[in-house]
Amino acid sequence: MEQSSNFIRTIIKQDLETGKRDHVITRFPPEPNGYLHIGHAKSIVINFGLADDFGGKTNLRFDDTNPLKEDQEYVDSIKEDVSWLGYEWDALHYASNYFDEMYARAVLLIKKGLAYVDDLSADEIREYRGTLTEPGKESPYRTRPAEENLDLFERMKNGEFADGTKVLRAKIDMASPNLNLRDPVLYRVSHASHHNTGDAWCIYPMYDFAHPLEDAIEGVTHSLCTTEFEDHRPLYEWVVRECEMEAQPQQIEFGRLNLTNTVMSKRKLKQLVDEQHVDGWDDPRLPTISGMRRRGFTPEAIREFVKETGVSKGSGVVDSAMLDHFVREDLKLKAPRTMGVLRPLKLVITNYPEGQVEWLDAEINPENPEMGTRKIPFSREIYIEQEDFMEEPPKKYFRLFPGNEVRLKHAYFVKCENFIKDENGNVVEIHCTYDPRTKSGSDFNERKVKGTIHWVDASHAVPAEFRLYEPLILDNEEEAEEKTFLDYVNKQSLEVLNGFIEPNLQEVKAQEKFQFFRHGYFNVDPKYSTPGKPVFNRVVSLKSSFRL
Repeated sequence: MEQSSNFIRTIIKQDLETGKRDHVITRFPPEPNGYLHIGHAKSIVINFGLADDFGGKTNLRFDDTNPLKEDQEYVDSIKEDVSWLGYEWDALHYASNYFDEMYARAVLLIKKGLAYVDDLSADEIREYRGTLTEPGKESPYRTRPAEENLDLFERMKNGEFADGTKVLRAKIDMASPNLNLRDPVLYRVSHASHHNTGDAWCIYPMYDFAHPLEDAIEGVTHSLCTTEFEDHRPLYEWVVRECEMEAQPQQIEFGRLNLTNTVMSKRKLKQLVDEQHVDGWDDPRLPTISGMRRRGFTPEAIREFVKETGVSKGSGVVDSAMLDHFVREDLKLKAPRTMGVLRPLKLVITNYPEGQVEWLDAEINPENPEMGTRKIPFSREIYIEQEDFMEEPPKKYFRLFPGNEVRLKHAYFVKCENFIKDENGNVVEIHCTYDPRTKSGSDFNERKVKGTIHWVDASHAVPAEFRLYEPLILDNEEEAEEKTFLDYVNKQSLEVLNGFIEPNLQEVKAQEKFQFFRHGYFNVDPKYSTPGKPVFNRVVSLKSSFRL
C-alpha cells in the first residue's frame, strides 16, 4: 500500500509524530455469524498490515453479542481464514468475555441519568424514532427515575421478563439529525444460549454499545471500519466518553471492497448456503475465503490484490478479473505444467508399433527451469480434446481435420487420415499416422505445422473429474422490481467434466496446483478428491483481458 494513497497510514503517522499516540493497536473484529469473504480480507490486510508497519499489535476479536445468529463453527472458520491469509494475532478476545464490564458500564449510564428501561415494542420504538426530515418522539418511559431503571435492568438480567418486552436505551437526543443518536437501544432481552457464555446471560448488548467498549477495554488506538459506520461514529464516541473509559480509541472509516458478479452480504451468502444454491460456505463460486481457498486461490494473490485496490473512502466495485490476474501472476512460476484432456476423443496412430511405449521428456515449468523435467508415456492410442478435431473446419482452424497435420505437444507430428462415427453421427475415433523423424527436441525442420494440441496416453491415462466455474451472479445492476438477487444466480456457473490426466498425477494431494496446457490453472479439491480419483477445480483460465 503506497503511503501517498493511504490516508489511514498518514493519520497514524501523524498521531505518532505529534505524540498523540505512542503505540499502535488495531483489531480485526468479525461477528461470528457467517464465514469471512474477500471484503473481510481487505480489513484483515489493512488492520494487520498497518499495525506491522508501525511496530504495533493486532487483536483478533469476536463481536459475539447476538447468540441467535452465532455459532462455534463460524469462530473456527474465521481463525483458520486469518491464519491462512498469513497473519498472526497478538491476542484473541471475545466480546462475550466483557459482558460483566459492559453491564457495569450500562449501570453507570443509568446512574448518570443517561439510560432508561423502555417498555415500548420494537415497532413502537421504530415509529417513535422519526424520520430523516422529522424529529423523533420521546418514549413515555424516558423519565423513569434512576432507581426504578436500576431495579428493572437488574430484573432483566435475572430473567424476569420475556423477550421483546423491555430494552435499555441511551438517553441522548430524540431530535438529533443523526438517527443513531435518537435514544439507541443498548440492551435487549434474549433468552438464548450463547456459544461462549452458555446460559449465564439472558440480556445481550447491542453492537453499537458493545463495540466501542470492546475497543476501549483492549486499548485499541485506531478502530478501522468501513464507511457504513461513519454515521455511527458520534454514538461510538458518546459511549466511550459517557461510560468513562480510560482508553480513547479513534474510529476511522474506509471504503468497503465490492466485486463484480458476486454477492458480498453475509445474509445473502447464508441464504445461498441454506437454500442449497451452492455447495456450502466453501463453494468455489463464492467470494468466501474458504471458497477461494478450496478453488485454489493463494493467500499471496489475495493479499496483493487487496493492496492494489488501495485504501480510500470510496466503495467502488472492482472487476473480479483483477483478482484473477493476481492469481495467475502468483501461480505462473509455482504451478507445474501438465496435460489433461477434459472432453476425451480417442486418437489411434495406425503406423505406430503396437505394444510399444515411449517415455518422453517434458519440462515441468518452462518459466521456471529449476523445477526440472518429467516423463510422459506415449503409445499407439491417445486421448485428445473433442474440440481439437473438426470434420469440416472453418478458415484459420489449425488443429486436426482430414488431411491436416499437427504437432502433439512434447511428441510427434501426426496427420489425420480418417475417422469413425457412431450410429448417431458423432465422431468417436480419429485415425492418424505419425512421422518418427519429428520427435520433439529433434532437429527436424523440413516442414512446419501451425497447430499444437495436447493429449494423454490412453494406456496410462488416469480418470479425473474437472470442475469449471463461471460467475455465480449474472447481473450486477440494481435488482429490478419484484426480483431478488436469486433471480440473477447463474444456473450454468458449474460444469463438471470427466476426462483423463497424465499418470504422474495419480497420487496428487489436496490443494496441489497445476497448469493444464491450454485449459488454465487447476487445484486439487480438498472436499471431494480421493486417492486415485482426483477432482480438479479450475482456479482461473490462462488468459484475461484485464490490465493493471
